[in-house]
Amino acid sequence: MYKIYRLVLTILLSAVLSIPVHASTIINGEYSSLPPGPDDDVKEIHYVDDNYERLTDYANGYSLLVPHNLTVDASLSPVVTVLTNDSLRIEIFYDNLSGTPATASDYMSYSNRFISNTRNHTRLYEATYRQNDFTVHRLHWTRPKLMHAPNDKNYYASIELAKNSKEVYTVFIKSATPIENAGKIAGSFTLVPRQGTPQIALPLRRAHTPLNAETRAFYDKYFSPASPQRWGIFEPGAPQTFEELDILEEQLNYTFPILVRYQSLDENLPILGLNSAYEHGRTVELTLQTSHDFVDSSDAIYDILAGKYDDYFQLYARQLTAFGHPVLFRLNNEMNGDWCSYSAFYYSKDAELYKAMWRHIRRIFDENGVDNVLWVWNPHDLSFPDFKWNHYLMYYPGDEYVDIIGLTGYNTGTYFAGEKWREFDQIYPEIYNEYDRHFAKPFMITEFGSNSVGGDKAAWMKTMFAQIGLLPKIKVAIWWNGIDWDASGQPGRIYILDETEETTATFRQGLQQFKQD
Repeated sequence: MYKIYRLVLTILLSAVLSIPVHASTIINGEYSSLPPGPDDDVKEIHYVDDNYERLTDYANGYSLLVPHNLTVDASLSPVVTVLTNDSLRIEIFYDNLSGTPATASDYMSYSNRFISNTRNHTRLYEATYRQNDFTVHRLHWTRPKLMHAPNDKNYYASIELAKNSKEVYTVFIKSATPIENAGKIAGSFTLVPRQGTPQIALPLRRAHTPLNAETRAFYDKYFSPASPQRWGIFEPGAPQTFEELDILEEQLNYTFPILVRYQSLDENLPILGLNSAYEHGRTVELTLQTSHDFVDSSDAIYDILAGKYDDYFQLYARQLTAFGHPVLFRLNNEMNGDWCSYSAFYYSKDAELYKAMWRHIRRIFDENGVDNVLWVWNPHDLSFPDFKWNHYLMYYPGDEYVDIIGLTGYNTGTYFAGEKWREFDQIYPEIYNEYDRHFAKPFMITEFGSNSVGGDKAAWMKTMFAQIGLLPKIKVAIWWNGIDWDASGQPGRIYILDETEETTATFRQGLQQFKQD
């Protein structure tokens, strides 16, 4: 009887004194009952009342109320802490803009520019005010339901809390029903002393797409751990025509086994180009960018998930199956760049919709028996804007949907304002090592190059050839042999490798160390 009375007294005291009767602790991304160490990434969830719990993220230095019955995902803790159930998702970000020209005010303004697209977004509420020593900006909106987004949550609230001119926290809420408690959540947000270090705790899996025999043999030849490094190229005419490429390959004494072909939603599968490449013994890195040429495509992701392109992708998948030969399928590359209409910058800053789009297209391919495609996921090495909600890992659809990790980083040179000369070793070793910690997949440089404006392009090439062999998970590197033009039609980024006799000779000499098929 004494034990029963003591339990009742404990519950009563807890109710009166707001002492939690239960709590969960997450250490380094996992629920745990072990005591944390001083450097661990610790989050705690404590009962508050029948409606709310309090999440305290010590590593990121904040605490706030959240509704009951949410599962916490802290696997990307330096980027985001996520709380979810079937009808609600909360993402919490911390951005420190020190070292950049951006301010917290810039962050709030630029992050929410999507709301000007009134075709797809309906603003429900917006206010900026001071609360608890924060400048708080709240924006509520909704969009139409999307049939191909599982458990679609089409009501949003974004709460940005500026600690000062350079530090801002964001509580991003999406719900299947109108959001009524954003004000209470915002008012509960407090800072706590930082303890420990945010850590990424992604599982490393080698899940693989089912492949036909020819495509499996291609993968084993080009992307197995023992595969040597090889080269590919983007040459604007190829693979439809080999007239220019034949001349270039003769100059270089090298046959490029991988060719890049871009396409938009304005054309179906470019079967003539694929057949031409196959007849010439080449494989295509087929880059589908879900946009339209010369028109606003900022609602394309919404349209895909609404089912408006189902017939397009059904036909696309059937044509791929009929082709039957290996294809490196690169879908919506550089999605973390705001120059891409499929960046979350345009659709509610909700990268979950990018992942839903990817998985939806993959389902259509699987239903049509596509077994000759290797899925290449390819962010840009720099995120624009460089905000946590636009971090490249926010877009990763999962190991079971990706076969190869693409790396892209250019030496853009100095022609355009704000750009700078970057040597190869200022770009690739850093992203290589970072990606290697996160992905148990082979790598390829899906496109890259060096400008000639702002430095010595031939010297850049020599350094690149000397160093790329030190990055052995990169199995294929593809040079982008083209030019980016400015608004007046002048060449701004000159990436062509045969720009001068010196650059051509440097590239020819560098290729001698690489295997020819």
